[in-house]
Amino acid sequence: MDGEPAFDPEKAFEISEASCEWTVRAMTVLKTRLKVNIKLHHRDNLIRDGHIFLFNHFARFETFIPQYLIYLETGAFCRFIAAKEFFKDDDRFGKYLRSLGGIPNDYERILPFLAEEILRGRKVIVFPEGGMVKDRRVLDRTGSYSVYSRSSRERRKHHAGAAVLALTLSAFKAGVKEIDKSGNTNELERWAGILNMESVDALRNAIHESTTVVPSNITFYPLRVGENILKRGVEILSRQMSPKIAEELLIEGNILLKHTDMDIRLGDAVKPAKRWRWWERRILGRMICRIDSIDELFARDTLHKRWTDRLVYLFVRRQIFSLRDAYMREMYANVTINLSHLTSGLIMLLLKKGEREVDAETFHKTLYIATKYIQKKPSVFLHRSLRNPEAYVGVLDGKSEGLNQFMSSKACKDLISFADGKYRFLPSLREEHSFDEIRLENLIAVYANEMAPIKEANQALADALNKAPTMKKKKLALYRFDDELTSYAWQKNYFSKPRYKNINDQETATESGEPFLLQPNKSNDLGVVLVHGFLASPAEMRGFGERLCAAGHPVIGVRLNGHGTSPWDLRGRTWQNWQEPVRRGYDIMSGFCERICLAGFSSGGALSLMFASEQPPGLAGVVAIATPVKFRNKALIFVPLVHGANKLAQWLPSFEGVLPFRKNKSEHPQINYGNMAIRSLYELHRMVDALQDRLPSISSPVFLVQGSEDAVVDPVSAEIIMKRLTTANKDLVTVASKRHGILNEDIGNTQEIVHSFITSLMAVPLIIKDAVMDVPD
Repeated sequence: MDGEPAFDPEKAFEISEASCEWTVRAMTVLKTRLKVNIKLHHRDNLIRDGHIFLFNHFARFETFIPQYLIYLETGAFCRFIAAKEFFKDDDRFGKYLRSLGGIPNDYERILPFLAEEILRGRKVIVFPEGGMVKDRRVLDRTGSYSVYSRSSRERRKHHAGAAVLALTLSAFKAGVKEIDKSGNTNELERWAGILNMESVDALRNAIHESTTVVPSNITFYPLRVGENILKRGVEILSRQMSPKIAEELLIEGNILLKHTDMDIRLGDAVKPAKRWRWWERRILGRMICRIDSIDELFARDTLHKRWTDRLVYLFVRRQIFSLRDAYMREMYANVTINLSHLTSGLIMLLLKKGEREVDAETFHKTLYIATKYIQKKPSVFLHRSLRNPEAYVGVLDGKSEGLNQFMSSKACKDLISFADGKYRFLPSLREEHSFDEIRLENLIAVYANEMAPIKEANQALADALNKAPTMKKKKLALYRFDDELTSYAWQKNYFSKPRYKNINDQETATESGEPFLLQPNKSNDLGVVLVHGFLASPAEMRGFGERLCAAGHPVIGVRLNGHGTSPWDLRGRTWQNWQEPVRRGYDIMSGFCERICLAGFSSGGALSLMFASEQPPGLAGVVAIATPVKFRNKALIFVPLVHGANKLAQWLPSFEGVLPFRKNKSEHPQINYGNMAIRSLYELHRMVDALQDRLPSISSPVFLVQGSEDAVVDPVSAEIIMKRLTTANKDLVTVASKRHGILNEDIGNTQEIVHSFITSLMAVPLIIKDAVMDVPD
């Protein structure tokens, strides 16, 4: 319109610090309200030293996250490229994006402008896929990188703008370095002015920084297709919604509104491969002296009149696609592989082999073995669902919460069915879906596509599928024990964080709390599972375990969840959590021998008896030493009351409870916790109550040992247990002692007494349900 000033793009693109700071505050508040858990992984100084940051694109809100995280790390505001439709008609949202550093992807001098910004110290964010890749399919049938283009409705190569930017900027820096080397200060001053830089020194600093491209990958886990309040709200307001918008609200709304991990992993920096030779630098220096703007470096070959200028263009052109392929490989190599990736990849591998169904036991075994294989691949980045055994430990027997949630989710409902112990792959799993449908109709394909570029992950699946049918029980048992060690290290590390320091610093335990596995040179085929007591760790049973191993018994000392790490770890566990390692330890020992004895001290005895009540196969007998039903400390009757008060107090913000911990005067401070949580004492009460109901179900031989004047457990406990037991083979030995730790301290020759019972089990026939199996000597 006449009289209005012409639109000045350079001025319109000025970054508003006020807008950026407001956005940072808003994002910080929003981050606490939303359910997405953002994890940023990168090496030291990578963000500080990087110039061009590349990200894959799966959801719309990703365009706001990277610059927010870069600001938090460095305090720097970034330039980023956004779709041109966001800037239509110069509306309010377009102005807002520009104030944050956004540049429309159709801006005619976008690359020269970004090059200038990098020279002035800005960082640049680019999405080289050019749009959301909803199907996660980035490899074509030949194995080359490509993505689907919505506009042309066909697959195309990734955009090479970042490569052009990096290489041209590298050429400019090489040319200016040559000018600086020749001592042409006037030319340096001219370029400092052209670039609006504060001084020649600022220009020198910029050109001596190697242009760095940082390929980065954003991975979400888990993905969900269920309804969410965001989609329902829009439906109510609009009554009309395109399938494309509905799909985006369904998937992306669930990412934001339901607990989702967003792993952002910055890969190794990629630098332009071109190393300028002396004569090329001379040509570049002369060219820089002739041109008046950086735009001329980005001009097409046909716009260059001098043959030397065209030669520069060719220098750059030859490197573009190799650089693009290098950073795209690095981008996709940084996918954070999770349990759903492996599950989906295995399903698609079976389909490729022509399978239409698979035995659930074989499927679970293969998935578990693949998990163990992939853990040995240092180049593959794993999500916590594949690194923390507590997240995947149940995969082998089909009891993994993450696996079961995925297989029973709405995402898999129409793709896989389960019946008669088999997973059946439904026809819809093999159907083709449109670009805007696949996230809703076939998340299995989406997950498998995302993992496809990770060759080592796919090879781990193929190897596991090949090895699973013939893998020996002992090998699986060793894998499972490795999980026990890893779980201990994981929890030990987690509960070493500063917020647990106050209680941790009061602890006196010096002996390792990790579980142990002892294998004799010559096994007598009667294994022993040792279970330690409340507040202790496997170290409590280690000495006795070594004695049993020397006598020819394979031995495992299990670590009850929450023990041997930090009192804070124990505070969050239930007694059922303590039972799980006993069951796992028994399963591990089953890989070494057919006959097993459970031997537990104190609370470990109670847990051993309760597991024996399940009559697991191969159980030869159970030993329970100083096992509690009643306690000497009468104050413990108030524990449920205090626990209830703590529960009420926890409703108040930042309040840990009336009495979250109390001091523990231990007989073995080098092993036991010095602080115990009231919650844990409450769980101890619950466990003891549950024990008495389980005792009549035990059919195997039971051997009880009790100290006559036990200072912790009321000796009447052993008599109560004896009365409740209905097994024909039961015995009680009383040891003269005022101490509780009669096994660890070997009071009254307790270790030999227990060992003798274990030895006697070798001569007893093994009862399997209603049949009797003779076991040879």
